[in-house]
Amino acid sequence: MNIILIEFILYCLAILAIGYYFSRKSKTHSDFLLGGKKLPGWALAFSERATGESAWLLLGYTGFVFMTGLSGIWVAAGIASGIIFAWLFLAKKFMRETNKYNVLTLPDYLAARFGEKANIIRWLTSILIAGFLMFYVGAQMAGAGKMLFTTFGMPPAVGIILATVIIIIIAFAGGFISVVWTDMIQSVMMLITLVILPIVALIYINTNDLSISQSLFEAEGSVNHWFGGLTGFAVGVLFFNNFSWFFGFLGGQPQLSARFMALKNEKEANQGSVVAIIWTFLAYGGAFLIGICAIAIYSQGSFADVEIILPTMILDLMPPWIAGILLAGVLAAIITTADSQLMVITSSVSEDIIHKAMGIELTEKQLIWISRISVVFFGLIGMIIALVSESLLYLVVSWAWAGVGCTLSPAILLTFFWKKYSSAGVVATVLAGLFSTLLWISTPLEGIITSKFTTFFIAAIFGIVFSLLMPDKNQQVELDSVEEAL
Repeated sequence: MNIILIEFILYCLAILAIGYYFSRKSKTHSDFLLGGKKLPGWALAFSERATGESAWLLLGYTGFVFMTGLSGIWVAAGIASGIIFAWLFLAKKFMRETNKYNVLTLPDYLAARFGEKANIIRWLTSILIAGFLMFYVGAQMAGAGKMLFTTFGMPPAVGIILATVIIIIIAFAGGFISVVWTDMIQSVMMLITLVILPIVALIYINTNDLSISQSLFEAEGSVNHWFGGLTGFAVGVLFFNNFSWFFGFLGGQPQLSARFMALKNEKEANQGSVVAIIWTFLAYGGAFLIGICAIAIYSQGSFADVEIILPTMILDLMPPWIAGILLAGVLAAIITTADSQLMVITSSVSEDIIHKAMGIELTEKQLIWISRISVVFFGLIGMIIALVSESLLYLVVSWAWAGVGCTLSPAILLTFFWKKYSSAGVVATVLAGLFSTLLWISTPLEGIITSKFTTFFIAAIFGIVFSLLMPDKNQQVELDSVEEAL
């Protein structure tokens, strides 16, 4: 255990040193929020993947597969499809639109693109992002607490507080550039863990005469069925509930879209696409196998909290010095993902609300300091959420995914691909997504069909209807001109 502790400390110090080194490169507000378009595509791809997954994938998804069995594959299928779609069809579009409108954030882009209701759009999208992503940050901090509890028996509250301190220091120091480079290292470490651990687990199962197929057959519930043992309409519900993570990847997650916006050129975008897609297949394949192997190694009632399965397997199956490196990488991945989400919340406050919506003119130095103060403030709120929340990581992230990703994804898709989308449509999309998510997760409806699915379509329908009913003035002028010509 001493070896693991030493490696933990050394790893965290190394990450802090990297964050400090790159903090010196953040000289402008653009550098602090978007890296100044100076980062390579492969680094942004690694960062985007680490940001998109982290505690959710390492702890939440592996525990989910352990509970649900083979049907958990449809979550991975939905997410992989969303990631591939985003990198192939949206990344370059984000890059071009960022250059065209000279914007730094997702709310700022929507406001610049639909100028008629720019301030309303900025306020609504910023409130939506800050409100839901705070729970996402809290989920990461709770994940760090679980990691330290499993590894050292440390009280989760102490682990959460320690993780919060490191998270705030990294984001405070260097902003986006520091976060991307530390993310890149964590992303590689996550991939090593998710590839090596299932291989070691399969060797252990083989050498100890265990059987995955037999364990699946003997386990309680329907873990042995690809569709959860359901038939008819229930199969469709299960498929959509699990596959529905797909809808949140369609441009609506600002912490992921920021990586697309930071791309320099098409060559870097192509490079990033290859890296992100390969990473996704390896990481999700490995995470699914970890959950399935755990069913063969452990009895299903042996965990009070299934989201500690991955660190437990690392400690049980790996030599201490390797376990220390992998567990340190897992913890640091959680930390840097929280940093990325904190940066999105910070940018919504400093750039979208204070600088643009309120029109307060500040120097570059003042904007950076407002961003840094926001990092501390919202980091502490995330810590409080982590300390008082009893919900599982999988559940909390699912709600945040619906509230932000599945609300803003239809807004982005309609903006990119439908010329009749209007500023009133954007407002309607955001309001419909916000309220439908809050109502859905507060009722038994969430247990029937997930808000990730319903929020996307409710938000899209409202956006389309209000765009047709209330077109922007320039759209109305074009329509009148066409009618006169006819």
